Amino acid sequence: MDIDVQELKAKQARGDHFILIDVREPVEHAEFNIGGHLIPMGHFPEAADHLVLHKDEEIVVYCRSGRRSATVQYMLQQAGFSNVRNLTGGILAWQEAFGR
Repeated sequence: MDIDVQELKAKQARGDHFILIDVREPVEHAEFNIGGHLIPMGHFPEAADHLVLHKDEEIVVYCRSGRRSATVQYMLQQAGFSNVRNLTGGILAWQEAFGR
C-alpha cells in the first residue's frame, strides 16, 4: 500500500503514531529530510531484525523518487511486517508539493 505526500503530511500534523524511515544514503538525508529515521536501503534486510518489535505498527518508507523505498517495502513485507507503506514519488513529490 502506498501513501501520498498530502496524507503523510496530515498524519505528521495530527501526531499519528507511525514509524518513518528514510532509505536514502546519508548524504541525501543530510541535504533534506522530512524527519525519518535514516536506514539506507543497503542495510536491509539486516535492519528488519532491529525493527521486529514494530512488526505490526504502521511503517512509512521513503527515498528520493519512491523506487528504492518500494524495494524496501517489499523486503519488509516478505519479512512479515504487516503495515508498510511507500511514499509515492518520494522526496521529489514532497518538494514539489511543499517546497524545501
